[in-house]
Amino acid sequence: MTTPLNRREFLRLVGLVSTGSFLTACAPAYTRLANSVENIQAGEYEEISGLSPADSRTGFRALNRFTYGPNLNERHAAARNGIQAWIEEQLAPETISDAACDIRLRRFTTLTMNANDLFDLSDKLFDEQDRLRVPGELRQATLLRQIYSRRQLYEAIVEFWSDHFNISVDKGNCFYLKTIDDRRVIRPHALGSFTDLLRASAHSPAMLVYLDNQANHQAAPNENYARELLELHTLGVNGGYTQGDVIAMARCLTGWTVKEHFWRGNFVYKANDHDLSPKIILGSPVNAKGQGEAEEVIDRLASHVSTANFISWKLARRFIADDPPDELVKRGAAAFQKSRGDLRQVLRSILLDGMAYMQPKYKRPVNYLVSALRILDVRVEHAKSLLEYLSRMGQLSFAWPTPDGYPDSSESWQGNLLPRWQFAADLTQDSLPGVHIDLVQLLPAAKGKEPVAVLEELSLLLLGESLPADMRRLLLDALKTNQGDISEWISLAAAVLLTSPEFQWH
Repeated sequence: MTTPLNRREFLRLVGLVSTGSFLTACAPAYTRLANSVENIQAGEYEEISGLSPADSRTGFRALNRFTYGPNLNERHAAARNGIQAWIEEQLAPETISDAACDIRLRRFTTLTMNANDLFDLSDKLFDEQDRLRVPGELRQATLLRQIYSRRQLYEAIVEFWSDHFNISVDKGNCFYLKTIDDRRVIRPHALGSFTDLLRASAHSPAMLVYLDNQANHQAAPNENYARELLELHTLGVNGGYTQGDVIAMARCLTGWTVKEHFWRGNFVYKANDHDLSPKIILGSPVNAKGQGEAEEVIDRLASHVSTANFISWKLARRFIADDPPDELVKRGAAAFQKSRGDLRQVLRSILLDGMAYMQPKYKRPVNYLVSALRILDVRVEHAKSLLEYLSRMGQLSFAWPTPDGYPDSSESWQGNLLPRWQFAADLTQDSLPGVHIDLVQLLPAAKGKEPVAVLEELSLLLLGESLPADMRRLLLDALKTNQGDISEWISLAAAVLLTSPEFQWH
């Protein structure tokens, strides 16, 4: 446990960093990151010595975007074999042993239970329900996977699809059905066929409940799921569908519902509730065949050119740039169509080709929090306190209320800084319950008690490069009053770097 941090001094330094006076001797953080990207595009490499031999800005920037923050093992591997080889390995997560992470998840018994048992577990006396345990375990497991899984790219794409097919656990029985959706829909299909993923989502009880399709029957068609299926899950808002297509899709989906009694929470098709009248969607008639009508249209939507463009654009926005170049989106869409929706092929095209187009993105809360934990080799025994911080930052998993999922643009996340500052202070002071950090042990230079060397190691760890000389001098001057206690100085320096624009953009 380190010496309690002087909050007034910390806030003064954070203010110095955040207002830009800390950066007066060099370009603003965003510009410096952009310049690094330009060097990557030009093929320039800069080796990082010390903590990460032979690492380069190219590798760090790419790893920082494609993981939840690269630890030293990942940086060494990418430097040794090349970032392209690292991406190829990550695109085959089934070949990467993740036993240590799996062991951490064994305590969460609800992850493997069926829907009926989850309901029974949550059902209490006097018609009350425990609506916290099941989603709580799912959230902790999700966060621990993001922290500890060696399949980092896979976990990132799982989060992408969880946003794309967003389901809030606060809606009805989704509080326990989302656990089934995560296990049977998102995770098995995240790097498989988009058609299979879309089919699985369409049959997901959690999705049907979240978007009210359990109340969709011929006497009173409900358009909620049909609209989001076209607008958010496949074609996109400008994908060429009409309101008439939404109505026809809703009629195709009549009778698709969820069991409410025996084997509660399972998908069921009720033929008596289905609208058998003729339907036309996207200009083509739908064969009258009950449950098969919606399934036929879902397959059409999965292979539609607008779907290919929309999915490619969203992936490029998540991993490459807020405003991805048309050329890259077209390449991803071409890979989508050529491979018939093979998501591994689409992602390969976007990531490998996209490194030449990468632009700085502001870290979403989960990327900010987890990257700090992973890069600083933090030990997490339980994640409850971390979930509280994610809630304050605005990105508690599976809590976004609307079907569009958590925002993906930088501007959506830049206004809520105080929880990030508080997290940085609490983390570096080792004051988070169930979360432990040892910065003195982590940094070899700490043994020599030389602030300059310590700051260099911290910069290489957290930012992937040395601080410019003028910036380093400014920070050392600002911290000089705390240099008597090296552990306190390290904690304060780490907290300040965690709140810096350089760390919050990636």
